[in-house]
Amino acid sequence: MIAVFDYGAGNLRSVANTLAELQCEYTLVRDPQGLRKASKILLPGVGHFGQMMRALDTLGVREILVDRINAGVPFLGICLGLQALFERSEEAPEVRGLGIYPGDVRRFPADARVPHMGWNELEVPGDSRLVRNLPGRPYVYFAHSYYVPVNQHTAATCTYAVEYTAVLEAGSVFGVQFHPEKSGPVGLQIVKNFITC
Repeated sequence: MIAVFDYGAGNLRSVANTLAELQCEYTLVRDPQGLRKASKILLPGVGHFGQMMRALDTLGVREILVDRINAGVPFLGICLGLQALFERSEEAPEVRGLGIYPGDVRRFPADARVPHMGWNELEVPGDSRLVRNLPGRPYVYFAHSYYVPVNQHTAATCTYAVEYTAVLEAGSVFGVQFHPEKSGPVGLQIVKNFITC
């Protein structure tokens, strides 16, 4: 069962529509029990880092989410769902992330117009299961003011004032800073890649 975690994110309907277009069965879950049954977990996110993490804590799913990710259940985090994998964010430094990976999510430099919103090209330097079968110059849709710095798990980058992680891939853990559910055929292929990996 693919579990789409519903903590109240505004892009949930778009994600559900994408899965429906791919004829993929999924279940919306809001509790630890739903996550325990999941064969794959998709965490969409929009808005504020602190608000998202507090919502996960209020719903009592932080521990089980970390346990399932660490157990190797395939996970895809979208936008804030990617950022949640790290320890902290400059957006809400007092709030803990999931801490799957070390490091901080950073705000774009003061001279950059934020949010970074619109279509930008992915730079895919190597072989990634999540971004396979894409056109030579894949463009995807972004809407964010904070970013994950390039790190050892970066599978694709984008540049907006700075180069940053657009796709993270580490074993069964995947994350995208952009919104595949708003990225047309390229986004559909990326979600399909997650479903079939």
